[in-house]
Amino acid sequence: MLKYKLIEKANPRDLTAPKKFYASHVSSGRKTIKNISRDIEDKSSLSRGDISNVLDNLVDQIPKYLLDGQTVSLGDLGSFRLTLSSEGAEQEKNFKSNMIKNVKIIFTPGKMLKEEVAKARFDKSE
Repeated sequence: MLKYKLIEKANPRDLTAPKKFYASHVSSGRKTIKNISRDIEDKSSLSRGDISNVLDNLVDQIPKYLLDGQTVSLGDLGSFRLTLSSEGAEQEKNFKSNMIKNVKIIFTPGKMLKEEVAKARFDKSE
């Protein structure tokens, strides 16, 4: 079950409108690579150290692939890609790379991950 709490918020487009209550996720903790490695070890013939090594190396490689301009696809988990935002230029010849202001990593979940998360059940946190 996913825990949630209610938070009262104003409408940012109409501050005179009555406030409404919205659900906000309540985290139940954090999983580290060490925790994940232990969990996978129980389902695998690999050691926790081997699994941790693979996950650490994956974390090291993903930024390198992204900075090479590649999309990183991790199967049913999903994919990572970069997006850019920039200032505009009146003409193409006037655009300079220093006009690029932001680079973001976009994660798109895979089909199986989306399907599993869609099965979520909810319970109000006390």
